[in-house]
Amino acid sequence: MLLESLLFTLLTQAPTTAPAPKPAAAAKAPAAAPKDAGTAAMPPAAKQGDASVAVSDTKPAPKPMAPEVKTLVDRMQAFYEKTGDFKAGFKQDYKYKAFRRTQTSTGTVTYKKPGLMRWEYENPSKRTFVLAGNKVYMHDPEAQTLSVAAMDTSQLSASVTFLFGQGKLADEFAITKGACKDCKGTLLVLDPLKNEPRFRQVRLEVDPSTAQVLKSTVVDPDGSENTIAFLDLKTNVGISADSFKLNPPEGTRVDDFTKKAR
Repeated sequence: MLLESLLFTLLTQAPTTAPAPKPAAAAKAPAAAPKDAGTAAMPPAAKQGDASVAVSDTKPAPKPMAPEVKTLVDRMQAFYEKTGDFKAGFKQDYKYKAFRRTQTSTGTVTYKKPGLMRWEYENPSKRTFVLAGNKVYMHDPEAQTLSVAAMDTSQLSASVTFLFGQGKLADEFAITKGACKDCKGTLLVLDPLKNEPRFRQVRLEVDPSTAQVLKSTVVDPDGSENTIAFLDLKTNVGISADSFKLNPPEGTRVDDFTKKAR
């Protein structure tokens, strides 16, 4: 269960169930995982004589943003800083690189400041995720379970928090304009300024007239891509805080991992 990573995904959460791998005879043997799989891959320390030279996790300083890119990024950040709530349909395509397969999900997403978010998955199966403060809830009606986990929102990347009107993308990313024949908006390519174990790259397709994000793609460290397109997004519509309450039916098992962690 990827509860701990739900909010980072905001636009980017991978499906909780991976597709079945291909038969062994047809699939290549996976490369051996590095010993420290939870950290970003780092080049070995350079050696000069008997002395090892430490390798910094900071990448070379990026080039200044092009004026047209900076203008769009500033407008985009200003748009979300002024957004008190929003609601949209979404279509999520998760491309598993290892399995060469794409899993598609659809549903609705609702957000309200400060820090309330609800993802209502309709297909291929019904699931509800709710972020409320520093807790995240996941209701699976088919399994009749409600899971609760802690979420340290202070550790989130600006690629997420700017949607809440917080965080500055330019402080964490080198941002350039990308080429995209099929895009309805302007494609912004965000490369992290420091080695980032959670993702390799973020791409945002932005409507140049409204500065809204139309589509977000996060490239995982293994090359898998998680794309979420926002459909019919509406902002500042007066969403009630009650919209983020979960009322599971009687008989639902509650797994509260926040209590077990104490």
